[in-house]
Amino acid sequence: MTTPPPTAELTADEARRIALKAQGFLGTPDRRAGVRGVLRHLGAVQLDTISVLARSHELIPYARLGAVGRTTVENAYWKDTHAFEYWSHAACILPIEEWPHFAFRRRAYRARPQWHHHLPDGTYDQVIKQLRTEGPLTATELGGAKKTSEWWDWSGTKVAVERALMYGEVVCVERRGWKRVYDLAERAVPASLLHDELDDTECLRRLVRLAGQSLGVGTRADIADYHRLKGEQVDQVIADSGLVPVTVAGWSKPAWADPAALETVPRGRHRTTLLSPFDSLIWERARTERLFGFTHRLEAYVPKPKRVHGYFAMPVLSGGRLVGRVDPAREGRTLVARQVSLDGPKAVHGVAQALVEAASWVGCTDVRVERVDAPDLRDPLTRELAQALA
Repeated sequence: MTTPPPTAELTADEARRIALKAQGFLGTPDRRAGVRGVLRHLGAVQLDTISVLARSHELIPYARLGAVGRTTVENAYWKDTHAFEYWSHAACILPIEEWPHFAFRRRAYRARPQWHHHLPDGTYDQVIKQLRTEGPLTATELGGAKKTSEWWDWSGTKVAVERALMYGEVVCVERRGWKRVYDLAERAVPASLLHDELDDTECLRRLVRLAGQSLGVGTRADIADYHRLKGEQVDQVIADSGLVPVTVAGWSKPAWADPAALETVPRGRHRTTLLSPFDSLIWERARTERLFGFTHRLEAYVPKPKRVHGYFAMPVLSGGRLVGRVDPAREGRTLVARQVSLDGPKAVHGVAQALVEAASWVGCTDVRVERVDAPDLRDPLTRELAQALA
């Protein structure tokens, strides 16, 4: 791919501010649009099984809007056929209007020659029949999700319904007790959207454009990663996506930007908050390092003796920068910071503010700090917390 001349040269600070605004952290949030507005703005909200303070898809709107009720969050995603769950960056909640633009992925799944799980004869048709007459249903209600207690040992029913979800014949319409609730796409998706008419090029062009808008500015790899496209798929459509080439000081790779993001200098307040490790602002490690000079790795799947920052260390965004990490837990009405990592004395106020706000959101009335990576900052942090809680 030949990249045309850049339309703008950005400093690293300008790129960071553009990214923060594109992700909904810089400027006054649109509270009238609420959680649904956040979902549309981001284009994808990642799901994950881990729940410490709350699940990741709840933490995403909280980080941008503040103390949104958890029931409000769930209703905003799932009521009135507003969203669907599908494979994007990972398992993600997606705006329902993007259903046609994932036709390329549904076609690819249908054409897939081999699968890890065996699908018993007749099971697929039986699952579709059962959903048609009894749905919406969970895998358990369809007959059971597992053959044994091993998480990967799916039953034939679970294999069938997941295959149908990938094909687009079935949709996950909500999560109930963290179980997927399946229904037929013909019932769950509005008729005007229920089609695979767009060819692959049209789908890719739309998703590349959306990724660019959600990132503000990004490299080819950043844009591809947002919806887990291949680099060559991005190359195929980026020239016609509406994104414009730019250069960013300190970035070794060419970049592309949303032209609307370049029209004005990003200004406004910076949100101070704990971030889910699965937040789209930071879910790609190389980009996070490039934007913030901050290396972060989710350690939940790292053996405990090898963890550096903790099981579910949440980066702290303050003043438009990542200033530390908190590994949280809850004990009754107390939010416990099992480990706090601070990027110097200036980070103390922001980390304390983020902890107190998060505690209030989840119904905790106290905050207890167990470990601080810089012992000389423990007392200043404790004092800040006491003042904020008073």
